[in-house]
Amino acid sequence: MNSEPKNTRGWRVVRRILIGLAVVATLVAIFYTEEDWRGKRAWEKTKHQLEARGVVWDWNKYIPPPVPDDQNFFTASSNILLRFKKAQTDAEREQAEKNLWLRLGPSDSNAFPILDTSKVGPLLVARVVLLPPDAANAGQGGGDLTVTPGDLAATAQAGDLLSKTIGRSVNGAQGFKFSERSLDHIQPAKIIVRTDRPFSTDDLAKLIPLDIVTNIGHLQVAATAEKTVFEIRLAGVHITAAADYLKWSGQYVPAFGEIREALKRPDAILPGDYSHPYLIPIPNFITLRAVAQTLAQRAQCDFLLGKPEQALDEVRLMHDICKILEKPPTGAPKTLVEAMIHVAIMGLYISVVSEGLQMNAWQEPQLAALQSQLQDTDLLPPVASAFHFEQIATAYTFETTRPSELVGLFSGPLPDKKKSFADRFRHFKSPLYLFMEFGPRGWIYQNMVTGVRLTEMELDGVDVSAGTISPVGMNAALEETDRTFQHWSPNNYLASIATPNFVKAWRTTAHNQASIAEGEVACALERYQLAHGEYPEALDALVPQFIEKLPHDIIGGGPLHYQRTAQGKFLLYSIGWNEKDDGGVDSSQVNNASQYAEGDWVWKN
Repeated sequence: MNSEPKNTRGWRVVRRILIGLAVVATLVAIFYTEEDWRGKRAWEKTKHQLEARGVVWDWNKYIPPPVPDDQNFFTASSNILLRFKKAQTDAEREQAEKNLWLRLGPSDSNAFPILDTSKVGPLLVARVVLLPPDAANAGQGGGDLTVTPGDLAATAQAGDLLSKTIGRSVNGAQGFKFSERSLDHIQPAKIIVRTDRPFSTDDLAKLIPLDIVTNIGHLQVAATAEKTVFEIRLAGVHITAAADYLKWSGQYVPAFGEIREALKRPDAILPGDYSHPYLIPIPNFITLRAVAQTLAQRAQCDFLLGKPEQALDEVRLMHDICKILEKPPTGAPKTLVEAMIHVAIMGLYISVVSEGLQMNAWQEPQLAALQSQLQDTDLLPPVASAFHFEQIATAYTFETTRPSELVGLFSGPLPDKKKSFADRFRHFKSPLYLFMEFGPRGWIYQNMVTGVRLTEMELDGVDVSAGTISPVGMNAALEETDRTFQHWSPNNYLASIATPNFVKAWRTTAHNQASIAEGEVACALERYQLAHGEYPEALDALVPQFIEKLPHDIIGGGPLHYQRTAQGKFLLYSIGWNEKDDGGVDSSQVNNASQYAEGDWVWKN
């Protein structure tokens, strides 16, 4: 019979529990210590390897030196600073909202006059009069064109007449459409159809081309009270006249002049705190985009109105405004977002240059100026620099920031202690919070290693000095990234959140840089054509009179592909992301292909 006192047995149970807890605590401590040691060791090894390749990890080296106010673009005026620096505090946001200078954006986009046929009704474009083949035009007046059914040449002429009557139009950078004339004051054309049989609206729809203005609306044939008279009307139009848009956007011309003056300063460093990556002041990307889009649309309207010099001024400012994203003279620090906004603006810039060439708007002086701008544009160095900076900034942030602050950077600040328990408890359901708050510090180091390893693999596909990109290397890095993040691991969890879609970024960069190279050659080709009346048989004929040196294809570094076509035009292209010559099959025409991935990158002319 067990006569041991109950209090003695209870003490033994408590002692065993305490010993068990001590063992568990010891094992946990050993686990944390080992994971921290392993992670720290792996990170130090990675750092030393990259330092041997020239990578600088000292954050102080990325803090820009002080810039005198009279040398800095951003301190040229309070207007410049307010609109081009993203507000980071409530006081800055309030001050920016009160400042009306250069307030470009969706709130203003409908302020200029827009013709909407859904409100005013279809526009009369032409009257069609049916006359017998042997009848005189007595009582009808002269016609602008006479058409006989079955005459294909006359049918084409009818399409040309309607096109001339309606005028040229373009699609603006912000989704608006512009016409070279005020369509509500259009002078209808008169077309005489010689026929001895009755005609219906369907018959006329087959005879008169009605698909010539699908980019701004659609043509329709309507009967009138007179059986021999029909009307061609333009409906579905939502467009503004180029002159009206230039007049409306003229309110920003003084601001553009202020920007031009500020750009004469050699430096462009935003004032602010650079002591930590997440404190760095960044440009107001909304303002940058709005300025670029407005300038692009003004240039398009200048094309329509035959004002190439004014268009060049707008396009030149589009090009030069990217200097504030390049951050001269140090070039650091440059975030990836800034670099890609730079790429996007240059993509818009080259598209406007191309549109001007398609409309025969540029003449020799403008072509030479554009060619000089294009020759000096290289997107690879700033994007590569931004990727390097991002990995350094991310690593520095992980290394020097408390877990609770990291959670705030990734998913917003932690709930205030004054909040209800339910609000604060929701954070405990967040895997990110649990990982940051309770995971070993060594796991964060392992994520830093993973992120840097993948970024370095990707950058191995870029040769900045040669000005080339290897899609094979990029795709290999993407496959490795997919394999790494396919299965959850504490060593890649944070890296999977922080790693950007670098292949898409590089593909867009490569495409836009290829377009810049093609644009430089296209300007030289147009200058050659103006001088000789035709395009050359080969690009070598451009050197040295019309171009100092032919740019290479960013994909692989070979020459751009060129041939003169039978239509008096030319075919110019890069082999594109698939690194295969598809014979000039435009990537935009390839079905079921991701952006720019298949086909050639063809210059539009």
